Amino acid sequence: MEFIRGAYNLRSHHQGCVATIGNFDGVHLGHQAIIQQLLTKAQTLSLPSVVILFEPQPREYFSEGEMFAGVTLGATPARLTTVREKVEVLTGLGVDRILCLKFNKAMCSLTAAQFCQKILVDGLGIRHLVVGDDFHFGNDRCGDFAFLQNTGETQGFSVENTCTYEVNGERVSSTRIRAALKDGAFDLVDTLLGRHFSMSGRVVHGDRIGRTIGVPTANVLLQRTVSPLNGVFAVEVIIKEANARSKEVTGVANVGTRPTVAGKQMRLEAHLLNFNSTIYGRRVIVTFRQKIRSEEKFEGLDALKAQIANDIDAAKLFFMQ
Repeated sequence: MEFIRGAYNLRSHHQGCVATIGNFDGVHLGHQAIIQQLLTKAQTLSLPSVVILFEPQPREYFSEGEMFAGVTLGATPARLTTVREKVEVLTGLGVDRILCLKFNKAMCSLTAAQFCQKILVDGLGIRHLVVGDDFHFGNDRCGDFAFLQNTGETQGFSVENTCTYEVNGERVSSTRIRAALKDGAFDLVDTLLGRHFSMSGRVVHGDRIGRTIGVPTANVLLQRTVSPLNGVFAVEVIIKEANARSKEVTGVANVGTRPTVAGKQMRLEAHLLNFNSTIYGRRVIVTFRQKIRSEEKFEGLDALKAQIANDIDAAKLFFMQ
């Protein structure tokens, strides 16, 4: 897989491809259906497949209440996957190239026609485009399926729509997954994603408060403007070793601000069961299996320590089942 950061890195050999555009937050089953259509068409035309992403995701760029393309925007949605996590899933699905475009003032000022010319025609020379059923783009909001079809007729590319992908009679969407995560409905989350939900990052130095009360934790920066999770969870943790091997352990993770110790920053802290090695700087993948409880503020460290002991027992019981 080739990762292309920014349109300025496009070269002549990138001309001629089958592409799709979107946030692909979560890379859920609906997204995977789009990717499968992309790969099938690319194979038919003997062309490379390209997924076009934006970073930050467009909604993360704007402030709540800001007006864009005639629409007043609400709160920034919780992010399901970082760009690295998206790339890993898309690579596993067999995508040839990923073009990651920086979403900034210049990008969001482009009309649909300007975006098509600059990125799709001049940059990629696309031969075929696959888009989702709810796809819109451009600061004039003119970029929909009909617009792309008309543009394709004059610019020499075809356009294919995708059908809504449903599970249990409801559309699979990132919004639906966020709601399920908030409710701790991990069985539903796993069904909609086609895999367990996880978050990844490097282990960094924390406040060492957990170590002082006998429950050391691996601290991981969330790398998200808004977290889709808050609370205490039974987790499985993959520790990426320097020799490319991985070690898998179970644990208890807290996602939140740590109100008992007056924490401010949202972070992920995982206590690893039956594990006592130093892993600072290592990349970990934390997979969430069950919600144990919501985050709460305790009267002091002794009360927090007692509750953590109960959380550990709950996690052990879950993994014994």
